[in-house]
Amino acid sequence: MKIALFGATGHVGHAILDEALARGYDVTAIVRDPSRLAAHDARLKVVTGDVSKPESWLDAVRGADAVVASLSARRDGTPHGIPAHASTLLDNLPRAGVKRLLWVGGAGSLETAPGVRVIDDPHFPDAWKPEATGQAKALEVFRDSKSELEWTYISPAALLDDGPRTGKYRVGGDQLLVDADGKSQISVPDYAIALLDRIEKNDARRHRITVAY
Repeated sequence: MKIALFGATGHVGHAILDEALARGYDVTAIVRDPSRLAAHDARLKVVTGDVSKPESWLDAVRGADAVVASLSARRDGTPHGIPAHASTLLDNLPRAGVKRLLWVGGAGSLETAPGVRVIDDPHFPDAWKPEATGQAKALEVFRDSKSELEWTYISPAALLDDGPRTGKYRVGGDQLLVDADGKSQISVPDYAIALLDRIEKNDARRHRITVAY
């Protein structure tokens, strides 16, 4: 399996990179600053590129079975750019012959009741709202797109933490998944497993899903 990965230097992106390499994938990591990527592996190729500048990465993604985008606005403070990145990938990946995109989404747009989203909760932290709103708008971009790209938007549980790698998870749709105690959580390593499983199973195409315990 060959994948290209945007955001490999981020927390979730690095976990996806580790899981992909552990599975024997060939990975092309497209990063703005290669010095921030400490991983070294014979199956890893690092390319300097910026998702907002397709000319910097179009050649690098050619031949990939799938592209994974783990793009956060926290370091740059530019949450408004998240939906723009979605549009850029939708418009340009087909030009490189890529047919599959896995997008690391947010949990804020998941429903806790009909028409009520996680982000609508009065206790939702204000500091998280800009990125959650950007991710919700990115989901709208995907759903409104006429691109031939087969995308999957993968929302984590409400709590995405540094727990253990168990290999166990449940898959849902637009509603927040909770366990028997009412908690919604998944570890970063298990989120990475769930995301890469979508490539291997070739399911959830053109859908938003969520994964949780």
